[in-house]
Amino acid sequence: MYIADEKRYDRMYYRHVGKWGLKLPPVSLGMWQNFSFTDSFENMENMCHTAFDNGIIHFDLANNYGDPYNGAAEENFGKILSRGLGKYRDELCISTKAGYDMWPGPYGSKNGSRKYLTASLDQSLKRMKLDYVDIFYHHIYDPETPLEEVALALDNAVKQGKALYVGVSNYNAQQTKEIKKIFDELKTPFIINQPSYSMLNRWIEEDGLKDFACENGLGLAVFSPLAQGMLTDKYIGTEPGASKRPWMKNQPDEQTVEKLKKLNDIAAERGQKLSQMALSWVLRDGKVTTVLIGASRPEQIVENAQAVFKTDFSDEEIKKIDEIIR
Repeated sequence: MYIADEKRYDRMYYRHVGKWGLKLPPVSLGMWQNFSFTDSFENMENMCHTAFDNGIIHFDLANNYGDPYNGAAEENFGKILSRGLGKYRDELCISTKAGYDMWPGPYGSKNGSRKYLTASLDQSLKRMKLDYVDIFYHHIYDPETPLEEVALALDNAVKQGKALYVGVSNYNAQQTKEIKKIFDELKTPFIINQPSYSMLNRWIEEDGLKDFACENGLGLAVFSPLAQGMLTDKYIGTEPGASKRPWMKNQPDEQTVEKLKKLNDIAAERGQKLSQMALSWVLRDGKVTTVLIGASRPEQIVENAQAVFKTDFSDEEIKKIDEIIR
């Protein structure tokens, strides 16, 4: 039976989610990849235990994560909880999401209807064998469903005790502003947005979402902080366009590879790997609450967790990085 490391909280610090009382570690474990039935369960369990032993208390899932069918990641995580990690439930922040295609027919397709969101959360709780999740997100904006309906569905999840807090994912600044107004009227604990963000993907700065969240007491949990693996040393010295991950939509071209090499030089001067510096950069100004990292082995989690202790950048470093990635 798993017994957590007694020194786990000596290895991490925590940030408030916006203005709210909930705190998250600056690095959280995302289960988008490598938690399928086609992956090694022993490795999944070791990754979760390693994360928790290093003070990473936030585990992020979604209803559609997993292979060969949607929900596999939640089922595997439920098994990991039942085999020992679950006895620490009150120390864990578990989040899940709903919004993408899940089951046949109009009620299971990509949407934000009250029927879909309610059914999906019930399914997620059953898969993980939980009474509630800490954060329940609407996974993607649905132009065919009124925001009032989305907000009421999420608010109802809180009122039913099936979620403690709610959030949105892949919403831009204007969409976030509009749904926040409804949540404020309902007095729903709407605390966080989960957008993509990295050195190579700065849309939340250009859109204004990053500043809006900070100014309005919302947290940001960003996914793909390593640009789906591009901001690692994997491609440095390899042929442009090469990929060990066929599911990746983005492939580094020759120009991007040159940028990666220059960024890697700066990272080396800071005593970091490129992946570590990329995470530190996302966390640099305190406006991002946590970065959601993916991992294929426990050692990657330990390595990337160190990035949270080196988020200070000199003006010269910021200038050099901006010149490379702009």
